[in-house]
Amino acid sequence: MNPAPYVGRFAPSPTGPLHAGSLVAAVASFLDARAAGGRWLVRMEDLDRPRCEAGAADTILRQLEAYGLHWDGAVLVQSQRDDAYAAALATLQASGAAYPCACSRRQLAQAPRSHEGEIIYPGTCRNGLPAGAIARAWRVRVPDVSARFHDRIHGDLQQNLARDVGDFIVRRADGLFAYQLAVVVDDAYQGVTHVVRGADLLWNTPRQIYLQSLLGLPTPAYAHVPLITNTAGQKLSKQTRAPALPASGQGAMLAQALAALGHPPPPGLSEARAAELLVWASAHWRIENVPIQARIANPSLAFDNQP
Repeated sequence: MNPAPYVGRFAPSPTGPLHAGSLVAAVASFLDARAAGGRWLVRMEDLDRPRCEAGAADTILRQLEAYGLHWDGAVLVQSQRDDAYAAALATLQASGAAYPCACSRRQLAQAPRSHEGEIIYPGTCRNGLPAGAIARAWRVRVPDVSARFHDRIHGDLQQNLARDVGDFIVRRADGLFAYQLAVVVDDAYQGVTHVVRGADLLWNTPRQIYLQSLLGLPTPAYAHVPLITNTAGQKLSKQTRAPALPASGQGAMLAQALAALGHPPPPGLSEARAAELLVWASAHWRIENVPIQARIANPSLAFDNQP
């Protein structure tokens, strides 16, 4: 049987323009798709409406075009997909895999936390809501077993969902669907076969694989590329005031992104334009050359935006 044709995707959240860290993730997913002769999709992960910035989605698309990262097909917008997420939640509810939760953040303030700082849910509502409590969110029950998965960069990994995560939210108290559910539904809907994204999402993978198993959905191949940090060691983000990608000098920025991904262009391409660099990089892309470390301090990319 021939493997399914490669379909990759880049899924930014439109909370602001793309920055250098976003560029590294976008370039990695783009090159992995193009090197395999596959399709590269773009999805706007605007689930968290209060955090999204007006006009940011259009800005992101124009930035991708300016850097030569041209996508295939229509852009999927998550805020238009609530019916699909509701259907998936109904499936989980019908099977007993999901249950209502009345806990507030204040009530969970003393709960243990994972290495990533996330609350490990203690199971307060797992066997039913406390007397007089009103359901706020919906959670998925997780088994007390080690989930094993393979990352194309980091190798074989495992996580015990019960011990390291706890029953996790699939619909929030404000009525919005959670990232974990939406990303699984959308990857299956778009036929995504390969996910290449930042290492900050590495330990989301076991939850997503578990949801795929509950919903009868296929599991893509995963690869998590290093995050670019600022001089304080913080991941580049809107919260750490990472500046937007420059509107000129795209070739120089792309060369730095490629170097961070273990694919430094040869000296002859040191001043090449973006399109020429991407042609070279597509022909030379090797996922095994991407650094294994989760974070990379790269002053040339992570220039700080001082007040």
